[in-house]
Amino acid sequence: MSPDEGAYGDPGRGDGHADPYGRSGPGGSGQTRTRLPDYADDRQGGPRRPARSSSRGLVTVVGIVVLLIAAIAFANRGGDEPSTARPDTERPKADSTAASGTRPVDGQQGGIATGFARDAQGAQSAAANYAVALGSADMFDKPLRDAIITATHVPNAAAERRADLDEAYGARDFLERIGLNPDGGTPDGQTFVSRTIPVGTKAEESTADTATVAVWHTSLFGLAGESSKNPVTESWYTTTYTLRWTDGDWKIADFDQQDGPVPTGRDQRASTADDLAKAVEEYGGFTYAR
Repeated sequence: MSPDEGAYGDPGRGDGHADPYGRSGPGGSGQTRTRLPDYADDRQGGPRRPARSSSRGLVTVVGIVVLLIAAIAFANRGGDEPSTARPDTERPKADSTAASGTRPVDGQQGGIATGFARDAQGAQSAAANYAVALGSADMFDKPLRDAIITATHVPNAAAERRADLDEAYGARDFLERIGLNPDGGTPDGQTFVSRTIPVGTKAEESTADTATVAVWHTSLFGLAGESSKNPVTESWYTTTYTLRWTDGDWKIADFDQQDGPVPTGRDQRASTADDLAKAVEEYGGFTYAR
């Protein structure tokens, strides 16, 4: 290159190197051509070398192009590709958790729903309502307990279970241990709480005449009162009922209970005994339907 052709570089520098910020002149365009006087060759010992292009500017341009391509690809992806956040197999299906919307029953026997449909849905509804009745405070009263057993069990199972349940619920040492009077009554100034709240049901087997239904539920149990030594606590169980179609309805032939699944408790302050007693007296239960 002759002196007349000039070079790309800082006009204030005679070393032929580009400005570190990619600028070649006051305009900052990087393309300014500077004409040097003839004596520049004599001082430097030869013609000026062409300036090197800024590598930093090139990297910046390439980076912007890559980001732009990635953004366009993401925007055009749409819903064609399946989400990798969590497989569908890990999510509960809508029909497994949603209520059916079908009226469960038309009648009652001793306050317990009766007249369930002769299908898997009816069996699940029956099991949920029977779990509530068998976990209620009425089970600690002999006449009410007999009525519940008769309404929920097939005749032969009711006869077999009655003696066992009488012993379990009416044993003096058991009643004393949970804070009740020897006759099953509640001490003065306290409120006895025994409630079962179904969370969900699952039909494990179902035919026209028999069904096996698991009920996942939480239970509240204890005495609400200032002097209570057994405050109301929460427990979680799964009770599996073997049901049999008898006399136009589902009835319990047998059942088995196990702990859990148990969720992690939240860090909530426990309510006062008065608040719990008031809630039990004011808030009624439900007829459950699958």
